[in-house]
Amino acid sequence: MRTAVLIPCYNEAKTIEKVVTDFKEVLPHADIYVYDNNSTDGSDKLAKKAGAIVCNEYKQGKGNVVQSMFRDIVADCYIMIDGDDTYPAESAVEFEEIILSGKADMVIGDRLSSTYFEENDRLFHNTGNILVRKLINYFFKSNLNDIMTGMRAFSYNFVKSFPISSKEFEIETEMSVFALMNNFKILEIPIQYRDRIEGSHSKLNTYRDGFKVIMMIFALIRDERPLMFFSFISFILFIIAGIYFLPIFLHYLNEGYVLRIPTLIVISTVVIIAVLIFFVGVILHVLKRQHAENLQHHLILLNELNKKEKE
Repeated sequence: MRTAVLIPCYNEAKTIEKVVTDFKEVLPHADIYVYDNNSTDGSDKLAKKAGAIVCNEYKQGKGNVVQSMFRDIVADCYIMIDGDDTYPAESAVEFEEIILSGKADMVIGDRLSSTYFEENDRLFHNTGNILVRKLINYFFKSNLNDIMTGMRAFSYNFVKSFPISSKEFEIETEMSVFALMNNFKILEIPIQYRDRIEGSHSKLNTYRDGFKVIMMIFALIRDERPLMFFSFISFILFIIAGIYFLPIFLHYLNEGYVLRIPTLIVISTVVIIAVLIFFVGVILHVLKRQHAENLQHHLILLNELNKKEKE
């Protein structure tokens, strides 16, 4: 069984060497990959010195890095970890056992149920994590504790079937929703989070990247639950049309003639648009179900291919 540790890295010179060393100690049989994303502080050289296999991803953004990792590397278990030394390498042993035993397709390192709020004093980071968790759990009918954690493990099937569209820090949210919507087995393991060491700075911009994550959530609702998304828009349009139509209808009942013909024409147009939008949602819902069936066939083929490679 092959295990690969994947470390996206951008200017983590203060911690990357320790992260690589720690994972080599707890998983001596694993291949440690560091994908450097245009670092200017020598992170790539320090990672190579520590014994990692260093690759370069020149398209800036964590999503682009993960896309290259998932495309390039073949393994039975993938453990992805940030290069900032905020996650415990010791937990990787349990993550690996869960993936290789087939108990889960994605293992999530749950920071929020342990020490995250004690260690992290950035108020808006904490609020953002809670908001994203609530939105995902509400719209996708789940009960996940930590959506945006940087420590996860994946099966071969998950990695090779995940169509990444995120370019930056939205990638964690996209992973979680993809797993939820395609019935992959998910398991959360509480982990002991520790804050960054002095002099090490987060690359996450609270407001800019937080906005991108929120936009990604609504895009995922549109793409993954189109019937709900477009039905809601249709419902709003029907409500607006009803508000303007009711006075005209009541006037007709009382006076016997129609007042404000132009407004009635606009109302009729809005109702037609609402109906069309609803049927767009129905059509996309059917296509989404067909896509899910195609994914299941794809996973079957992946399993067969993986077995042949091992033989």
